[in-house]
Amino acid sequence: MADIPAGPVDPKAYLWKRVAARGEFIPERSVLLDNKLRHGVPGYEVVTPLRLGGSDRHVLVERGWIAAGATRAALPAVRTPRAVVRVEGIALERVPRVMQAGVEDKGPLRQNLDLAAFAAETGLRLQPIVIEQHSALDDGLAREWPRPDLGVEKHESYALQWYALAALAVGLVVVLSFRRVAQG
Repeated sequence: MADIPAGPVDPKAYLWKRVAARGEFIPERSVLLDNKLRHGVPGYEVVTPLRLGGSDRHVLVERGWIAAGATRAALPAVRTPRAVVRVEGIALERVPRVMQAGVEDKGPLRQNLDLAAFAAETGLRLQPIVIEQHSALDDGLAREWPRPDLGVEKHESYALQWYALAALAVGLVVVLSFRRVAQG
């Protein structure tokens, strides 16, 4: 497991690897990513900057999922530890994006989060990676991240469909060829 330093990093050295970072969360800069479902329940994914080792450098941490309240008007309260914490997880290139029409969001509730735009908006010096948190913290967030190979079954189904169509085509050619020979 690689530790994320407080100095600048080369993102290629960390991507898709298990990493750890030590620092303090900045809860007032937390962002809730809207329209995230877990087991059919609507909610938000929580992304919070982590100040690394008392420096002025930060890394965004995709902390987990929280259910939406009874109404969409009030955002749920997210428990965030105020002490120094050690966060472990997988280093990603960016926060996973969804299709969005219109201008990029600003504020605590968004569809997507772009690292460069967020850094410019907040004035935070961000590492060029995001940590998908896998370590446990007492914050009430669910950390059920989709596996990178999610959806392989769909491709296997497509392959089966195309092989079945190819077998049908071969079968039709053979049957129709014998019919023509029998009629001739």
